[in-house]
Amino acid sequence: MSTLAVRALLAVVFWPSLFFFWFLGPFVFFLLSTTSSEVCPLLERREQFLASANGTLPMLVLQNLIYAVPIVCLVLWNRLLPEPARASQVVTCIKLFAVAAMLGALWEYGSSLVCDGYGQPFFSPAWQMTSYLPIADLAVNIPLYVLVFSLGRAFSMREDDLATDAVHPDGNAS
Repeated sequence: MSTLAVRALLAVVFWPSLFFFWFLGPFVFFLLSTTSSEVCPLLERREQFLASANGTLPMLVLQNLIYAVPIVCLVLWNRLLPEPARASQVVTCIKLFAVAAMLGALWEYGSSLVCDGYGQPFFSPAWQMTSYLPIADLAVNIPLYVLVFSLGRAFSMREDDLATDAVHPDGNAS
């Protein structure tokens, strides 16, 4: 398979996953990976809150694996077209993604543990502080989104050799 075909295949995976998973996914996954507000009033003991919060862990793992698809595409593109400047940017993306994934998971787990305020007497007030993590997550995600978008655009653009594709004025290709 040619390099151009592999790059096109990666672009077909990268762009939809970036837009659907990164821009629409957080809303869906947050609802699925936290304890619902209907369940919270039914919980009465610390063990029930812990069980409910721990039940969200598989969804958090799945969420981060799905969110990693655009990053994996960038790594594969970088292996196809190695360039030192882009390689360092891809490494920066990986680091930002790891920080964003940890902040997001901690926020969602903490939201389940505190359970929209109903679980506050059972757990340390530190878990209430997780409500501020979306601000930190946003501060990490904005540069991550911009960098991933620009790298994706750079990697998915066709870089033809103008000398081989040039058409002479007489209509013959060189």
